[in-house]
Amino acid sequence: MIIDCDSCEVRGDACRDCVVSVLLGAPPSLDLDASERSAIDALASAGLVPRLRMVPVEKTA
Repeated sequence: MIIDCDSCEVRGDACRDCVVSVLLGAPPSLDLDASERSAIDALASAGLVPRLRMVPVEKTA
């Protein structure tokens, strides 16, 4: 999964509640593998970090 904060549909106010911003300070993009996504999900489920709030912008043709 590549997280590109510049293409996130909810960028702005939602950033402060996103795990990417909390842990890394909103980088322009980030590439997470399956084990890293699983770890973030586990931390979020335990209430230790916020959930990933990335909503990719739908590209139109």
